[in-house]
Amino acid sequence: MISRLIDMVFPGDANHHGTLFGGVGLAHLDKVAFLAASRHARRTVVTAGCERIDFAAPARIGEMVEAVGRVVRTGRSSLGVEVELHAEALLTGERRLCTRGLFHMVASRKAGDDRPLEPLDQTETADDGWLRTAEMVFPGTTNHYGGLFGGDALKLMGKAAFVTATRHSREVMVMAATNRIDFKAPVDGGDMVELVSRVKRVGRSSLSVEVQLWAERLLTGERRLSATAEFTMVAVDGSGRPKPFAVVQDVASGPPSARL
Repeated sequence: MISRLIDMVFPGDANHHGTLFGGVGLAHLDKVAFLAASRHARRTVVTAGCERIDFAAPARIGEMVEAVGRVVRTGRSSLGVEVELHAEALLTGERRLCTRGLFHMVASRKAGDDRPLEPLDQTETADDGWLRTAEMVFPGTTNHYGGLFGGDALKLMGKAAFVTATRHSREVMVMAATNRIDFKAPVDGGDMVELVSRVKRVGRSSLSVEVQLWAERLLTGERRLSATAEFTMVAVDGSGRPKPFAVVQDVASGPPSARL
């Protein structure tokens, strides 16, 4: 099972050269390694170490970074997770590999539990036209009830809509409206959230993006649809005025799977 984390490089994550700060890049890699290992083991996992990490190319302010993690080795209680960090210029589609590495993760086990970890699953998930990206719910994003704060859920969904719209059109996109938002189930602290998004409709200079937020309990694999939303995104020119799309692509179809 591949775990994927997508984020934007904003000025607060960059160094004085205007590129992604190395520590932020390492944090992305460690987080996606944690997600991949947790989803495989369904146990509490911690980072034990990593192999040498070489940064081959920068990620610049305004670009998207995509961290991908895949379990490649399992032992009695340890896992090896191969991670990669790619940068993508959203307006051109140019992608480059920034770095890759191998993280060693250790899964806890209860006293007397000698069960080995599950063997590797070599099955690859087919591309169904939906963009999928995961995030963790840490205490800083929870409300006083211990659940994901609604505003942070909206921020994650808005980011997914922006990336999906920009990747589809390769134009400068801004949010024009949120057509409908429904919160269906709570997301607890410690859950993983997966944003699943796709373009539904395309107009002359605007498009509609459907976003679903799924919550997943990492220790059990239980998944639930927690929120749905639809965003209207508009292509703009240098002065911020709507502009027609240069190329209109077909809209992908097909429902998202409830599980990868």
